[in-house]
Amino acid sequence: MTLHAQEQTLDAELVAERDHLAASRAALARMRERAEALFATGDKVAGDAYTAEQLGRHMARRVKELADDPTTPLFFGRLDFGESDPDHAGREYHVGRRHVTDELGEPMVLDWRAPISRSFYRASARDPQGVAVRRRFGFSAGVLTSFEDEHLDRGEELGTASRILTAEIERPRVGPMRDIVATIQPEQDELVRADLADSICVQGAPGTGKTAVGLHRAAYLLYLHRERLRRSGVLIVGPNRAFLSYIAAVLPALGEVEVEQATVEDLVARVPVRGVDAPAVAALKHDARMAEVLRRAVDGRIGAPTEPIMVSDGSFRWRIGLDPLHRVVEETRRERLPYATGRERVRARVVGLLQRQSEARRAESPGDAWLRRMGKAKPVTAFLDAVWPALTPEGLLHTLLTDPEALATAADGLLTAEEQELLRSAKPGRTPKATKWTAADAVLIDEAAGLIERAAGFGHVVVDEAQDLSPMQCRAIARRSEHGSITLLGDLAQGTAPWAATDWRESLVHLGKPDAVVVPLSVGFRVPAAVVAFANRLLPALAVDVPPAESLRRDGTLAVRTVDDLVAATVAEVRAALAHDGSVGVIAADDAVERLRAALAEAGVATATADDVAAAARVTVVPATLVKGLEYDHVVVVEPAAIVAAEPRGLHRLYVVLTRAVSRLAVLHRDPLPDPLAA
Repeated sequence: MTLHAQEQTLDAELVAERDHLAASRAALARMRERAEALFATGDKVAGDAYTAEQLGRHMARRVKELADDPTTPLFFGRLDFGESDPDHAGREYHVGRRHVTDELGEPMVLDWRAPISRSFYRASARDPQGVAVRRRFGFSAGVLTSFEDEHLDRGEELGTASRILTAEIERPRVGPMRDIVATIQPEQDELVRADLADSICVQGAPGTGKTAVGLHRAAYLLYLHRERLRRSGVLIVGPNRAFLSYIAAVLPALGEVEVEQATVEDLVARVPVRGVDAPAVAALKHDARMAEVLRRAVDGRIGAPTEPIMVSDGSFRWRIGLDPLHRVVEETRRERLPYATGRERVRARVVGLLQRQSEARRAESPGDAWLRRMGKAKPVTAFLDAVWPALTPEGLLHTLLTDPEALATAADGLLTAEEQELLRSAKPGRTPKATKWTAADAVLIDEAAGLIERAAGFGHVVVDEAQDLSPMQCRAIARRSEHGSITLLGDLAQGTAPWAATDWRESLVHLGKPDAVVVPLSVGFRVPAAVVAFANRLLPALAVDVPPAESLRRDGTLAVRTVDDLVAATVAEVRAALAHDGSVGVIAADDAVERLRAALAEAGVATATADDVAAAARVTVVPATLVKGLEYDHVVVVEPAAIVAAEPRGLHRLYVVLTRAVSRLAVLHRDPLPDPLAA
């Protein structure tokens, strides 16, 4: 075939693919119109009000799931199966973000999570999996611009040499995080498609896509176990609101609109946080030993009966002796129920003993009203208050912090006298309501609540930036995933909290998943090699056992400049960065942020804050303490020495800061660089 004929054939195929894209978008629009029509008429076809409400919720959700973004490609790949696959021989399947069918129900686009689609990510020249040709599509603003084919049946495989794959990975980004369904790598796909029953921990170096893996695993599990997870729920836990805002658009773009997102602070927000602990006090409150202190304090509230119960019932009087009352309390204690459940169990068993006496004398079973009356009878409630008194989480902690004897009893052999004194130094108010609770107190109150009442759980929980979770925060998450699985994501090298993890096994024990597999991801696709190599200089000083990050990207730039005027140099660097496509992140020590924003505003450069991902400004000025998990095409780091000096784990924070760039990194400093970088 001549070159001209080849070009004509390629042009014709491109036109055909564009036609298929247009037809698929029209089909998706029809699917949405049908869902909207059913939503509008659901109350007329449902048999009763409850069914109408359930149908309405389902159709409203379905309408959201079928939303189409014209700037996002509806499909990104195609699989052509050869004759070696008996089930799909000669078939072509377009792979995209959601399932689209024509009016006869035939698939026009396969959901990337469908079993057939697995071959798009896993097939190779060595193992074609029946695929003759894998096609990738290039897009610009939703318009199909190109394609490239890998003839796997002939041993052709582009891998990371794929022009379209590389362009998608390196595409400049402004605003929220995007999905990566078009670029998932085989090792990532294995994690994404892990079974629901499996809990996994991903130790991911910067730029390896660990956050995307966690979010896409949530989307995959919702696809595979939709009804089960719709009932139990999926929870995404992130380090702060800025991070959650940054990732918020990923799952809706994949058609998943019913996933709860929260910080750990949101999960434990039973009391308003109005106080601040001294660092040493906060570290002690986050220590795993506090869980046992609280458990002992709860158990210590259970007493022993000291006298029989006498209950008047009209002309009858019922008596329960000490021996049966002791048995009731001990049997209930041995069942290890939540404290409040145990209290009600004791009440029910006492009423049961009264019921048997009544039945023996009256030869008939009393009704529900009698049972309720006996449960509220003064001798019964007085007995309950004596041996199993009502308890609130706030009241329990307040007692420990204000009563030296109560704390000494619960902490005996666990906390030293000095540590007990340190806990009491917080000086709470006279009552729980008058106390200015701290963030660490909120975690302890949540622990106490878990001992008193059973927390609602989720079917699957994704925890990102997990290296900064304290043992007590891990326990708060464990209570919400006791009967579900977790995906734990993080990087030990990026641990900046005083209690940051140094071993994933310890965190997994506190999370209640000690057998979870730990999978390292060390090869990055986002952060350029020059930036990774510069940041890796810090690793020996971070005292963590993680493999150094590697990068497949050779296109990025790194500039380290000594300057006299940091503010003026920052403005100049931002102006230069704006000449390129993509987002610009200016990262500095927290106390320098407002000064830099003011200087940029005076220079006519509009800026946004870290938690304002919807802002139109391309430039974001971010405090170093809030940048974890975020990415920018061009990053300007201002005065690394100040970032390091701002907190005890400052070198870890600097490692985070330096690895936020996905194209270009400029480091501006007036003071000497920290020793590991200077070397």
